[in-house]
Amino acid sequence: MEKSLIAERAKDYIARERDEGFRAEVEKLLAQANSDSSESQKELEDRFYRHLEFGTGGLRGVIGGGFNRMNTLVVKSATQGLATYLIKTFPEKAATGTLSASIAFDSRRYSAEFAEAAALIFAANGIKTWLFSGMRPTPQLSYAIRYLGCDTGIVVTASHNPPQYNGYKAYWNDGSQVIPPHDAGIIEEVNNVKDIKEISRQEALDRGLLKIIDKEVDDPYQAMVKSYLFRPDLIKAKAGEVKIVFTPLHGTGAMHVEKVLGDLGLQVLTVPEQRDGDGNFPTVAFPNPEEAAALDMAIQLGKTEKADVVMATDPDADRFGIAVPSRNSDGAYTLVTGNQMGVLLADYIFLSLKELGKLPANAAMVNSIVTTGMQKRIAEMYNAECTECLTGFKWIADVMRKWEIGLAAGDPSARTFVFGTEESYGYNAAAEVRDKDAISTAALTAEMTLYWRSKNKSLLDRLDELYIACGYWQELGISKYFQGPEGPAIMKGIMDSYRSKPPATLGGIAISKVRDLENGADGLPPSDVLQFFLADGTVVSARPSGTEPKIKFYASCCTEVTDGNLEAAKAQAARKLDAIKKDIQQVIGE
Repeated sequence: MEKSLIAERAKDYIARERDEGFRAEVEKLLAQANSDSSESQKELEDRFYRHLEFGTGGLRGVIGGGFNRMNTLVVKSATQGLATYLIKTFPEKAATGTLSASIAFDSRRYSAEFAEAAALIFAANGIKTWLFSGMRPTPQLSYAIRYLGCDTGIVVTASHNPPQYNGYKAYWNDGSQVIPPHDAGIIEEVNNVKDIKEISRQEALDRGLLKIIDKEVDDPYQAMVKSYLFRPDLIKAKAGEVKIVFTPLHGTGAMHVEKVLGDLGLQVLTVPEQRDGDGNFPTVAFPNPEEAAALDMAIQLGKTEKADVVMATDPDADRFGIAVPSRNSDGAYTLVTGNQMGVLLADYIFLSLKELGKLPANAAMVNSIVTTGMQKRIAEMYNAECTECLTGFKWIADVMRKWEIGLAAGDPSARTFVFGTEESYGYNAAAEVRDKDAISTAALTAEMTLYWRSKNKSLLDRLDELYIACGYWQELGISKYFQGPEGPAIMKGIMDSYRSKPPATLGGIAISKVRDLENGADGLPPSDVLQFFLADGTVVSARPSGTEPKIKFYASCCTEVTDGNLEAAKAQAARKLDAIKKDIQQVIGE
């Protein structure tokens, strides 16, 4: 892009940005670029070659001044577009001044400032806004929308991204992230924003358009979490037998996890260095429970305290990961993958409902198309169903919504939702929440650990039993980042190549079917996803990430367990996945 156009955009931003810090960043870069600094010019171009895209999940980007960064001006513009769309969608409520929104934020840098900026834009547009007084988890925001009867909601977070990022997730009145047609409508309004309505915090408070909340939603949310436990008597009797080490990874999880599990009588030891919110995430490279290194400090404390389970939540407490004591080892811990955790939870939920005589005849769970196929077999063990949806918990929430409406209308095809999960460490069993919920999952996992302990089994013992019953399933994930202006084109080229010339084999196994979801297929909405179904039942999927500049590959394979020989099945699955990985790495240049 021409240097003069970049400079013009930078000057426009400087004129409109009211945050002195972000404005000063760009002023400094512009002055350096004008002095023929190639590095500054390159940085300036990266900040202004495009506008940070308001995608189907909202915003996510590096914090800083510029139109291609996360800052107050970009947040205000996005919120004005969302407010405009809301007013057009609900004109009667807009006319009577009854539109409302809820906003939460996590521990990241500028999260509190971005949340208040968004709240004041809503208020200036006549939309009453409930703003949490301090950081709160994403699932609580989803709960608050439904509990307070709001028309929309925002949570300011970049989830598990590195500390230089922040983001903005937009929610609809059912408590889920926006999906078609609302996502496209909001994006259109955001792209058309020219003028931003603003009022001061004091005026918003005086006019009753800004309400600060905390306990009035905290208490009912925690009560809801406890209501989804199956065996409170078991917990009461056996709580002292289980020791839990927990880390919120400098995020929002500590308050609710400590309170809920503490109220149940469970002993929770929180990693002290990671307990308090800190957007710099000083003790981890990535604040993501999917990353083994993120649990290092918690596992070390677990070894010292001889913990029965180590738990971790990401900064906005929607993702949840665990490690458990390894078998026949000297204090080592085994990390449980997202797919394995989903299997264990699905099994425990179905089993508990059945044992308690509460399993609905039409019970069903939902998982994403890149999640392990083992969960379908788990559901079938209990004569239940497993329905697939696109990647992203908003699509699980969409199925929940459709079933809820269908049941109310007497639709015989509707199902009773009992559990939703995706491979990326997301789980939810509560109808009141329409996103993944690490808080309720932590409570359910503690109870599940106690239950299997009462049967003289560990979670790993139960997992092996399920493998013998359902076959041994193993998954593989590969991600490749493509940063900079050329990144999207590179990723598109990879997907186009697969579409125009799909391989005949992967890992030496013949491909029997290709499913391209670019225009939708098999009842699924359009999505930039390709799936290769191999002759042996292995499924390999490719998709560009919707939140980061990377392309992701997933493989899920199953090997039957013969004569109880689980080790042989594991070795066979590993060989298959290793060969598939090599083929993928050749394509993405690793």
